[in-house]
Amino acid sequence: MKRGRFVKNSIAFVGLVISICCLLVITVSVLRLPEVSLRNNVTGSYRTIRNRKVSRDEAIGKFGEMMIEMLPADLAFTVFVPSEKAFERDLRLRVNDSLVEEKRNDTYAVVSRILGFSAVPRTLSSATMPSGKEVFYDSLSGFTLYILKDVDGMLVVNRIRSEKVDLRRREIVVHIMDGVIMDAEFEQAVQPDYTE
Repeated sequence: MKRGRFVKNSIAFVGLVISICCLLVITVSVLRLPEVSLRNNVTGSYRTIRNRKVSRDEAIGKFGEMMIEMLPADLAFTVFVPSEKAFERDLRLRVNDSLVEEKRNDTYAVVSRILGFSAVPRTLSSATMPSGKEVFYDSLSGFTLYILKDVDGMLVVNRIRSEKVDLRRREIVVHIMDGVIMDAEFEQAVQPDYTE
């Protein structure tokens, strides 16, 4: 009988030691957690950005408006829209020329192709991007976008720097870029022909 009592007591003792060790590990890990400042809370700054609405005359431009109108209004997207200067410099598209009926279809085709390279089917605001760490997402066309948040909060996508970030249009987040995001094949196709 004494032997059975010893076995029961040793099991109880081991259970008590394991419970105390687990409680000690939990206490130590809770005490070592870093403190989070409420002022630098990412969700708080995201809320202020999320409520920002973009007016028609803000930096999106005519071609940017064209790109946004091609997307469904009720789905979340992020679009890296080239600035008007970038459209003119890199693609030789000018707003006045594109309004001419004979060039409208060509312009629409180019803009829709650029949309495929620069739109991501998810919301990516600069507040939610990690600083100094490159992340990548596939665009609508399957082109990989490498995104890095710079020290000043601006985004760099495939080595093209943003001019303005976190503009909102319905469920769509718009970032204005100082260049056009496109693959090498399309870039070759739109390069000027110097033989003329």
